[in-house]
Amino acid sequence: MTVTIFLGALLGPMALGVPIAFALVISGVALMLYLGLFDAQIVAQNVLNGADSFPLMAVPFFLLAGEVMNTGGLSRRIVALAMAMVGHIRGGLGFVAIFAACILSSLSGSAVADAAALGALLLPMMLKSGHDAARAGGLLASASVIGPIIPPSIGFILYGVVGGVSITKLFLAGIFPGLMIAAALCITWLIVARKEQFELPPRQSGAVRLKALVDSIWALMLPIIIIVGLKFGVFTPTEAGVVAAVYSLFVAMVVYRELPPAQLFHVFVSAAKITSVVMFLVACAAVSAWLITVADVPGALASLIEPLMDNQTLLLLAIMVLIVLVGTAMDMTPTILVMTPVLMPIIKQAGIDPVYFGVLFIINNSIGLITPPVGTVLNVICGVSKLSMEDLMKGVLPFLIAELIVLFLLVLFPALVTVPVTWFGH
Repeated sequence: MTVTIFLGALLGPMALGVPIAFALVISGVALMLYLGLFDAQIVAQNVLNGADSFPLMAVPFFLLAGEVMNTGGLSRRIVALAMAMVGHIRGGLGFVAIFAACILSSLSGSAVADAAALGALLLPMMLKSGHDAARAGGLLASASVIGPIIPPSIGFILYGVVGGVSITKLFLAGIFPGLMIAAALCITWLIVARKEQFELPPRQSGAVRLKALVDSIWALMLPIIIIVGLKFGVFTPTEAGVVAAVYSLFVAMVVYRELPPAQLFHVFVSAAKITSVVMFLVACAAVSAWLITVADVPGALASLIEPLMDNQTLLLLAIMVLIVLVGTAMDMTPTILVMTPVLMPIIKQAGIDPVYFGVLFIINNSIGLITPPVGTVLNVICGVSKLSMEDLMKGVLPFLIAELIVLFLLVLFPALVTVPVTWFGH
């Protein structure tokens, strides 16, 4: 009954158009009334405590870094480097998009920021070269969801805070699976682009490639600084966010000089707006998370899936299917905030490594960004490309299937996550 009340009080208001943050509070209050525990002070205290977390301080800094990189020329130089290196091969612009997405994801940690940058910079080039608009948009959308997987990742930060899991381990665990998704996208693009007739950009000379590499070296240094710093314990993930923001500001304003001081205010305001949305969601989710624990919703859910508890693979497959379905109706951040406190006790009871599960969970949530009707990244690409959602979905479908296959392989073969993270962790 508690699960029914919680879901009804959450999904009902959302269906009526109530903002997700308020729907989360309503679902918590509904559980409080059902349990006879209603107290307005408890609601207020949980909202305040939800945002009062040191690791969450990384979120605004990484979001600021993403804004600075898109405005200050770092993203553009990464795309230019990819163009110089692989732009001339058949389907090269698609490989440029994937290559650039991997590097951008290691800078911003936000799929939406990467989608905006890739869409604005690469989509016009792909259309001019003769690529199918829907297929090009689908590739850019699919490549953008690598953003929350390769560190730094705002999704990993939220999951780590809510689930009590090491964010540093999550960051390091996301590297290899993110590269696997990139490889799957490359193979899929190679297959789907064979029938297209398009103009190939000219092969760049060694001097042009070297110039592009030198020009982007300051941008490329950021992921190296973050990964090395985390691996050797130089700074925490929260401090890594500060390093990313300060470094990107320095490069954009002093080295590249593409971010004038007059524009700095607008960059800060834009980052603050996005941060306020994320943090308010986190704060409101704390109310429902507290009630989920008090009402023992995980216990009720565990009793429903008890036949699967002895088989980790079947349990993970069932949970992944559930999250795929949830991801079609909810955005990534609220899904993480709602589902983590529900699933974490079940995962621990089944003896599944929370870091390993966290990688699968965030990959699944990232894929949700390109599934309609909510798909945030799809909406960004639609806005940039002026494509209809229906056309873009046809273009994204092959890449969506490729990413789901990678997720399925990670469920079947946990060593694909656990073995690389042991190397990165030493």
